[in-house]
Amino acid sequence: MLNKYARAFFTRVFTPLAAFLLRMGVSPDAVTLVGTAGVVAGALVFFPRGSFFWGTLVITAFVFSDLVDGNMARQAGRSGPWGAFLDSTLDRVADSAIFGGIAMWYAGKGDNLLLCAVTLFCLASGQVVSYTKARAESLGLKCAVNGVVERAERLVGTLVAAGLAGLHQFGVPGIEWLLPIALWAVAVGSLITVFQRVLTVRREAAELTALNAARAAEGEAQ
Repeated sequence: MLNKYARAFFTRVFTPLAAFLLRMGVSPDAVTLVGTAGVVAGALVFFPRGSFFWGTLVITAFVFSDLVDGNMARQAGRSGPWGAFLDSTLDRVADSAIFGGIAMWYAGKGDNLLLCAVTLFCLASGQVVSYTKARAESLGLKCAVNGVVERAERLVGTLVAAGLAGLHQFGVPGIEWLLPIALWAVAVGSLITVFQRVLTVRREAAELTALNAARAAEGEAQ
């Protein structure tokens, strides 16, 4: 849902910025690299120390580069497989830094190994969610299902909860529990999404096998 509606909205919002950067001679790849570096720095510098509010602000400032670089590529007529590959690869790096930083907090001063494990599960399952679709498409299947929790939902839910939980440092009581709740929700949603995609690919693979068998039988009959 977020991919469908929010991405379209923010794409329109950032179109003037993308055009300005192109006029300044900035390349889409440079925006992708700088954005990822900013997200990684914000996550690994602030989150392991428990500074979730400031870390989320830094990450948010850079995470929209994921929309700006694609917009720039389309305006410049440079959309292609390399840009898509770089963007997708660095998305995985950014996700790993965000959940890795949270896991480092819970493994250290946060002192909660259960939530550390849940965070690592969010990281691993998120990677699997992306892999299932990519692998299915490489095999000629559509994987025609988005699932409950895609990357946008994982990031928005986790970052909003982390930012609000960080207000605990400013004296807001009880709000630190928003992050654990969000992590559990992302973990469960990601697990459901993996099963949704696996079952969908299993059905599509069976249909493709049956179609190929029918075509082979028809060819032999002729």
